[in-house]
Amino acid sequence: MELWELQARESVRDLVAAYTWSGDRGDSAAVAELFTEAGVLDVGDHGGAWRGRARIRAELDAVAERAVAIGGSPGPVRHHVASLRVTVTGPAEAEATSYFSVFTAIGLDHWGRYRDRFVADDGTWRFVERTVRVDGHADGSLMVPAPGRVTGP
Repeated sequence: MELWELQARESVRDLVAAYTWSGDRGDSAAVAELFTEAGVLDVGDHGGAWRGRARIRAELDAVAERAVAIGGSPGPVRHHVASLRVTVTGPAEAEATSYFSVFTAIGLDHWGRYRDRFVADDGTWRFVERTVRVDGHADGSLMVPAPGRVTGP
């Protein structure tokens, strides 16, 4: 393995961690900055695909507002990412897959999978696309909608 590949892998791991920590703090601006200018956050059935930093930030803020309206404060939100598998496809490109679980005031709230694409954008690694797929959720989830209720992961 070449040094550049090790650096790319570590940069991707740090980027995934920055996303998780920023999201858990409710810092939508910091999350949005982790994407390329035209980056996409695709949450599928829970809100569609959001393109561009401004839209990502606005949609994440809307998700937080809906969660508070539904259940009051969700309490601390903690994402746990596991089994991160990084594939470096070039000196400035990589892909990854991982699993996540999210804990809120109710305990285990929801869980699923991430599929990511990354680029080194002027030397800074960023998401080109993050695809979020929720595989399941607890009854009373503060983040995943019950039938007839709209919110996001």
